[in-house]
Amino acid sequence: MTSKFITAVDRKLFKLNPQQKWVKANLHYEVIMGSHAYGMNKDDSDMDIYGWCIPPKSYVLPHTEGYIHGFGPKPQGFDYFILHHVKDSSGKEFDFTIYSVVKYLDLVAENNPNMIDSLFVPVNCITHMTECAGILRDVRQSLLHKGAYHKFKGYAYSQIHKMRTKEKHDEMSTKRKESIEQFGYDVKFASHSVRLIDECEQILKDGDIDLQRNNEQLKAIRRGEWTFERVLEHFAQKEKYLEQLYQASKLPERPDWDYLRGILLSILEHHYGSVSEVTRVDRNGMLLAELQKLVDKYS
Repeated sequence: MTSKFITAVDRKLFKLNPQQKWVKANLHYEVIMGSHAYGMNKDDSDMDIYGWCIPPKSYVLPHTEGYIHGFGPKPQGFDYFILHHVKDSSGKEFDFTIYSVVKYLDLVAENNPNMIDSLFVPVNCITHMTECAGILRDVRQSLLHKGAYHKFKGYAYSQIHKMRTKEKHDEMSTKRKESIEQFGYDVKFASHSVRLIDECEQILKDGDIDLQRNNEQLKAIRRGEWTFERVLEHFAQKEKYLEQLYQASKLPERPDWDYLRGILLSILEHHYGSVSEVTRVDRNGMLLAELQKLVDKYS
């Protein structure tokens, strides 16, 4: 498949500002998220595009340009590019979110549900992937940890709250109004809450995620075949089960930052050719740490 972001830039559907023009040539990973990734898309479904790029070396490693942290003007940086409601000639609408690899991996490390989902999309939802991106995708299962329990459950709770909340009628989207009027609650948010709980179960039980495992169940919820009470009952039962899985899970308790740092450095080295400056800084930092231990010991 062809990158949606690169295609949109080439077709001049939007313009990158001068400080962002490098993004196109340095895009390494791009996937289709949302209903497409979960196997629930329709012909009129929007395209949620997520990805990550590698910024210029000076953006990621400013000390290589002589910058000393806390001294003088901060150098140019980059965390993410976001642009919504981009339409092509056919009327198809795209939402683009492109992260810096540093920001992306930091969110993955925390097991942010959106970032984790983007790493586990089916192969047919990957629209662009370089060798650098392959390094990260190949180890995606090893990035999961028990902190996902709190993250995914928290996101699921937020969807339950949205499912229950009735905004002022004039503030609702047309689809939200129709859903509440027809079924008494928002079926979209209901399906998201059930999906997130199921993903959390897969992580704790299997150490892996199949985003489309329960898409028939989610489609049934979207069609309004579940009552409001059934959704809440299902959520409550799953929540109790997840607590048991959490206690029994053999996953690490938290992110392994040394391991993650090694992955990030491998990706950066593959892209830049060398990150020896970082290794040198690390070595000096280790020496200082050892000296501090000696000072603390004998003072």
